[in-house]
Amino acid sequence: MAPAAASPPDARPPAGGARDSWCIVVAGDPSGDLHGSHLIRELRAEEPGLKTAAVGGPCMKRAADEFLEDLSSRGLTGFWEPLKSLGFFAKLALRLKRFMLRRSPQAVVCIDYYGFNSLVLRIARGLGIPSYYYISPQVWATRPGRVAVLKRLIRKMLVIFPFEERLYLKAGVPCLFVGHPLIDVIPDARPHHGVGSTLRLGLLPGSRPAEVARHLPLFLDAARRIRRHFPDMEARVFAPESLADEHYAAAAAAAVPVIRESDYAERSRLDFAISSSGTATLENALLGIPMVVVYKLSWPTYLIARALIRVRHIAMVNILAGRRLVPELVQYDATAESTAKKALSLLENPKRYAALRRELTALRPMLGKPGTARRAAREIINEMVRARRVP
Repeated sequence: MAPAAASPPDARPPAGGARDSWCIVVAGDPSGDLHGSHLIRELRAEEPGLKTAAVGGPCMKRAADEFLEDLSSRGLTGFWEPLKSLGFFAKLALRLKRFMLRRSPQAVVCIDYYGFNSLVLRIARGLGIPSYYYISPQVWATRPGRVAVLKRLIRKMLVIFPFEERLYLKAGVPCLFVGHPLIDVIPDARPHHGVGSTLRLGLLPGSRPAEVARHLPLFLDAARRIRRHFPDMEARVFAPESLADEHYAAAAAAAVPVIRESDYAERSRLDFAISSSGTATLENALLGIPMVVVYKLSWPTYLIARALIRVRHIAMVNILAGRRLVPELVQYDATAESTAKKALSLLENPKRYAALRRELTALRPMLGKPGTARRAAREIINEMVRARRVP
């Protein structure tokens, strides 16, 4: 009998014998890193023998059995900026492919971050590995055609907003609304009795270096203008764990404390926030904090986004409500003067301020019940079990 041919270096190990069961989880930003870490823990709780590999950030690094790359801390977002890092993405994709060939994972789970994750999904599909999406990228806001791409690449979409489930099911994509993960981590809004002389103002300039660089000076200038009307105001800058103090030098120069917290204890005490668009706006809403939402992009990215965006609002709070609950100031409208003016129009009108707090807290029931990561993990494990039964 002729000897068996040698296997190529990247070939999968032969079937048979005991082997570990692996799942790969990929996230590209700080919020995805946080939610990915919760998902990893729930996946292992549902199937204790499962091993997990992660691309994400510090939270997923602590949760996973094997950590492949810190992607979330690089702060790559938008349309233009990631082009500068194509070499990095290509190398990371190759590392992931080699890992998939070596470990033969039973599932790949992508979290948000469509650009890179669409490449990960294509690699997994080419290798016959079932893939799932937990926390949909906002393809419905810019390029709806990408829904058809996801339909070809994933086994199931697990979404965190109820309107997303309707959108994907209508497009023929297997989909389940599992609830929003913030419901599990954000406490109920505290009772509030109106704004006193000591206004507690939160500044949330974003979670990526470029966002902080564009927003923080503007937010600090707006806060100075608001202080003229509230001399005893206490301002705080809220920062993610992943960004170093050097990004907040302007806050230090203005003697504004920088807060990093995971329990929302300090944030829940705020009377008002000036916030970058993103997850922070929904966090504020669940805490009952009225806000002005501000967002500035690099001009090339803004011009592309303006041509592509298909939704009326940029703040998820407003998208979820179906109307403009909180003011939005974008690009050339986003100035310190306009931001302070919008804030003061709410702060100096007690009836409007109180009504907005009620409307924001009323959004919580729309986001499902606690246990989001557990439901998502259970669905993924059940899908993995079903996939094992199919030759």
